[in-house]
Amino acid sequence: MSKRKNPAGDDNLNADFCDFLMELAEYEKNVTRNIHKYNAYRKAASVLAAHQTRIKSGDEAKSLNGIGDKISKKIDEFLQTGKLKKLENIHQDKNAQAISMLTRVSGIGPVKAADLVNSGITTIEDLAKNKDKLNHHQLLGLKYFLDFEKKIPRSEIQEIEKIIHDRLKKYDENFTITICGSYRRGKPESGDIDVLVTHPSVKLSKKNKDDKFLSNVVALLGDIITDTISLGDTKFMGVCRLSANHIPRRLDIRLIPSEQYYCAVLYFTGSDVFNKQMRAHALENRFTLNEYSLKPIGETGMPGEPIPIESEEDIFDYIDYPYKKPEERNV
Repeated sequence: MSKRKNPAGDDNLNADFCDFLMELAEYEKNVTRNIHKYNAYRKAASVLAAHQTRIKSGDEAKSLNGIGDKISKKIDEFLQTGKLKKLENIHQDKNAQAISMLTRVSGIGPVKAADLVNSGITTIEDLAKNKDKLNHHQLLGLKYFLDFEKKIPRSEIQEIEKIIHDRLKKYDENFTITICGSYRRGKPESGDIDVLVTHPSVKLSKKNKDDKFLSNVVALLGDIITDTISLGDTKFMGVCRLSANHIPRRLDIRLIPSEQYYCAVLYFTGSDVFNKQMRAHALENRFTLNEYSLKPIGETGMPGEPIPIESEEDIFDYIDYPYKKPEERNV
């Protein structure tokens, strides 16, 4: 099972705990498909990563919001023995290891990975010999497996951002473009490039199928896009490459209706844990918040009409949540 990078990077005083929690989270997501446990491990890792002092016991960890009895016992076990029995068992489970490996291929989810393992396909080499079992996305994931495993330096995304910005603004200066994810949160490297695009004429009330907005955006970037995984009315998934000297990278472009843009920017910036904290706070203040809209909850308990949002700050203001800059959302 691949070791996932802990949430806070080099400044994390509890990095070893975060490492095993993230590995357990991936196991629960990909092998047992227990999303509740996956979320619990991820939240605990994020809480520990944000904690400014070294945790010395399970009881100390349990005093933090998001860490319960079972995880605190795992922390005690790790502190006392330097290892975790559950992880050792996982490492000895060949099927679990195979599923974990196969889900690292772009386009292969836990269900597909389990089906492949059940049919005797357990390695990347096996996949290469059984391409007939893969769809278009999975074939590209296999083709670029080693490339997609490599993190993208911030400087490279900045170059791609400049190209996208310059091309779209030259075509129509009314485009708004935001690269979200860990890049917007100020991280030095990212796993992929997640671009949100909007335009004043892209409205919920108007069908944009005939406008070919997204097709035009993709066409403007044709010289850096090497492969198309899928292209719909609102989402492009593909592969981009700055030049022959650069590594191919995963690129997603979403076309967002202008009314929903800032809710989408907030959502796709993340982190996952930060988003959950904001949604929970919104509910406490009688609002529902998701990637599409912010709605007040009426006396009947039902959400009302979406509130007009003109910036991320608007969302924070409405739900009475202290504004956090993107780089402050790495929880």
